[in-house]
Amino acid sequence: MPAGETTPDTPAAPPAPPAPLSRRVLAYRLFWLCAITVLALDQVSKAWISAHLPFPTYGEPRAIVVVRGFFYLVHLGNTGAAWSMFAGASVALALLAVGTLIAIFTWRRALGLRDRPVQVSFGLLCGGITGNLVDRLIHHHVIDFLDFHFGSYVYPTFNIADSGICIGVILYLFYSLRQPD
Repeated sequence: MPAGETTPDTPAAPPAPPAPLSRRVLAYRLFWLCAITVLALDQVSKAWISAHLPFPTYGEPRAIVVVRGFFYLVHLGNTGAAWSMFAGASVALALLAVGTLIAIFTWRRALGLRDRPVQVSFGLLCGGITGNLVDRLIHHHVIDFLDFHFGSYVYPTFNIADSGICIGVILYLFYSLRQPD
């Protein structure tokens, strides 16, 4: 009988033990690096805004002018999602955020999270989701502070977590369209 084959009389070899936790965590190190970086930058920037601008602050003279007529730092609260959609639904959005994080963890293999580009995109996404979730739990709204004006058009105010979410989704879509399997 060739090596490695079993018969009904010989037991199969026991399954290999799972990889140690440290090696499993290291397999996702780029994911963790991106997620923790976005979360840290988001929370530090929001703490700085909260310490330097009263809530709510919008427009001159109280806003911090970075580039007059274009870029301001303000201090607003958003109880909704992007562009204030679903305003007032902070609890439901917090539950959605927790569910999304659990789903990403549960289906990490199916999502291809071992691939480096996917780790970057989901790291940005999860860091952003967690940053806004922390705000909802602590402040009952998300702190938004980046305010851009393009002539008469005012782009909806956002934060670093929102940027991580948007960039992460765009990168994942771009990557998945280029990798059809």
